[in-house]
Order: sequence, then C-alpha cells, then structure tokens
Amino acid sequence: MASTSTIASIPMEAAAQSEVPTYAKWSRLAIKETQVKYPHANVVDYLHIGSESEKGATVEKFRLWLKDGGREFGVLVNVRYAPETDKLINIEFQELHIGE
Repeated sequence: MASTSTIASIPMEAAAQSEVPTYAKWSRLAIKETQVKYPHANVVDYLHIGSESEKGATVEKFRLWLKDGGREFGVLVNVRYAPETDKLINIEFQELHIGE
C-alpha cells in the first residue's frame, strides 16, 4: 500500500523574518551605558517602558534592575535620539529608590 505524505511549506521570507523591535538598538545601548556607569553591578532584568516624541527627537525609555553585591536597585534610562538621522542625542539615568 502506497502512502502519501503531505509536506507543509512555509514561505522562506516568512521563516527568515523575525520581529525585531524598533527599540532594539537603543536597548542594547542603554544596557551598555548602564554597565559603564555602574561597572560593579550586574544587569539582572530590563523593561522597555515605551517611547515618546518630543521636539524633533524620540525618547526610548527603559527600566533596568541592577544587583551590586547585596544591593539591588532600579535605574530609569532615557535614550534620546534624532529619528531622521538615527543619531544619539543623549542618555539620562535616574536611580530608583524603594517605593518608586
């Protein structure tokens, strides 16, 4: 008895494309610069909070959780860049304290 098999095909374009968030470049930069600012701390988690447009710039907002010895704390990182040139304008850090 001959058997027939069905092979499902997935278009190569669909299989090759993975969803890379638009903020991925800026999240890598936020993590890298946070490690520079806090060289003895380990980044244990991060969250992309969102983005905002303001006066010809876009701000990508991240919350990173760091551990430095027995101390754990959060840092808000705002990465401001010019969307038309994709160039960094500045990075701001704000350390979070308990209850924030």
